[in-house]
Amino acid sequence: RALVSKTRCREFEPLFPCKKCKNMNSIITYCKESYDELVHKVTWPTSKELTSQAILVLSASIIIALLVGGIDTAFEELMKLIYSLFN
Repeated sequence: RALVSKTRCREFEPLFPCKKCKNMNSIITYCKESYDELVHKVTWPTSKELTSQAILVLSASIIIALLVGGIDTAFEELMKLIYSLFN
């Protein structure tokens, strides 16, 4: 028995089509569409916008680090006080 699909009066269609060719075409199509989107559809920030956003992220990171460090120090002192009371 031949490994073909059950199609009558139609073109020959293999039961197991070449998956390698389909995958390669889809990869090429994906790359072309990605390039087209990056070049023609994406709005890139200006240098001034990028700098201001980077400064904002840096300052927010420093503030959060200081808050976490302060809370850590407060808990450390609290635990030292609790341990000194029970010794």
